[in-house]
Amino acid sequence: MLSSTYHKALFSTASRQLAKTAKHDVVIIGGGPGGYVAAIKAAQLGFNTACIEKRGSLGGTCLNVGCIPSKALLNNSHLYHEMKHDADKRGIVVGDVKMDIPKFQAAKDKIVKELTGGIEMLFKKNGVTYYKGNGSFEGEHQVKVSPVENGVKEEVLIDAENIIIATGSEVTPFPGITIDEERIVSSTGILSLKEVPKKLAIIGGGIIGLEMASVYSRLGSEVTIIEFQPAIGATMDEEVAKTTQKFLSKQGLKFKTSTKVLAASRDGDKVSVEVEGVKNGKKETLEAEVLLVAIGRRPYVQNLNLEKLGLDVDKRGRVVIDKEFNTKYPHIKAIGDVTFGPMLAHKAEEEGVAAVEMLKTGHGHVNYGNIPSVMYSHPEVAWVGKTEQELKAEGIKYKVGKFPFLANSRAKTNMDTEGFVKVLVDAESERLLGGHIVGPSAGELIAELGLALEYGASAEDIARTCHAHPTLTEAVKEAALAAHFKPINF
Repeated sequence: MLSSTYHKALFSTASRQLAKTAKHDVVIIGGGPGGYVAAIKAAQLGFNTACIEKRGSLGGTCLNVGCIPSKALLNNSHLYHEMKHDADKRGIVVGDVKMDIPKFQAAKDKIVKELTGGIEMLFKKNGVTYYKGNGSFEGEHQVKVSPVENGVKEEVLIDAENIIIATGSEVTPFPGITIDEERIVSSTGILSLKEVPKKLAIIGGGIIGLEMASVYSRLGSEVTIIEFQPAIGATMDEEVAKTTQKFLSKQGLKFKTSTKVLAASRDGDKVSVEVEGVKNGKKETLEAEVLLVAIGRRPYVQNLNLEKLGLDVDKRGRVVIDKEFNTKYPHIKAIGDVTFGPMLAHKAEEEGVAAVEMLKTGHGHVNYGNIPSVMYSHPEVAWVGKTEQELKAEGIKYKVGKFPFLANSRAKTNMDTEGFVKVLVDAESERLLGGHIVGPSAGELIAELGLALEYGASAEDIARTCHAHPTLTEAVKEAALAAHFKPINF
């Protein structure tokens, strides 16, 4: 009589013989920013490349339920708010401005569809084979693609010389709170609300929570942000975080910092949130129509079958890799949110390129000291390099240069003068160590400081570079002047 183990082996072998087979030089599991960029780069470098994605549309969390749809809502809600509240002071008569929520959501969905479809076109242009299915390991060089709705019709077994794990991340659940994506929602559900809640409570004062707070506050919600830490903004420079909270408070957002969430429950169309002061232990119950749970994200490794190969994950669920993105097998790499580092789309993209270049040439590099972060509130917040608290902790002597947008001519003409540019430079060499901006177009302006940081520029280098007038970029120049000697216009 056949043993159970042997019988399963025979059955597995028979299944494989029935399955469709394929062979590729490089296979990427995951079609998000890291995965799709890696796939395109690999194909451009001459590899026979495939990308596996089970969502049904490429772009990962970023394009489908993250960066892109949230920015569409942020931009359009800001335009609505400006027309409703700021048009008159600009001499513009707009009449009765109203929101059409179905059209508001449809505009977002249209953008998402166009961009995700655009990636499929890029795959075709570059010769990347796209498998719509769930990818999992069958062996060191074997990946199985299982059918999903509107995806591959039958199982595909792929032999791959090299494999890159780029499966991204998922919403971190809050213990004891059930997300139904109707009244208690995640960062996914908050993007598709069918009506504007009168009261919105948000657990988490990080970028996702603050951006969604901005959207719905502009649309008329009374927003309360509950944050366990004594300050908002997570990794922001402390001065920038305090300034940002002040600006957002002026816009009507309410903050409960140093506050612990004990429980939350839904009763019909209402949500009750039980909280407790971290320092004083005072308990209270907050009422809202919608509760957003935005406490972060965690690596997505489900159904990858990592244990079959003995691939290691750390206590936070991140795939363990070395400095060249290698797992325990040099031909199996991991990039993006599924492994170490900030969970940012552009960080994943850089890793995707570097990992593929390593396969081709043995060389690839990502400067983790120069990964910009942006919060798309209004005013925007952006930063790159070191914060003041980091420099103090590391014992590095530094100088600060600051310049307010209130003294910038373009900001004045735009009637958008909140915030400042702040640069941190080495006390002796004046080499740029970090840049922090809170103000108009901060997410665009930070690129100049990122480039300066990459090339080791000094405050004088930036200050002596001619900047067009009148532009917001002059505030960057003036901040550098302030660090080097003295600003001209303040």
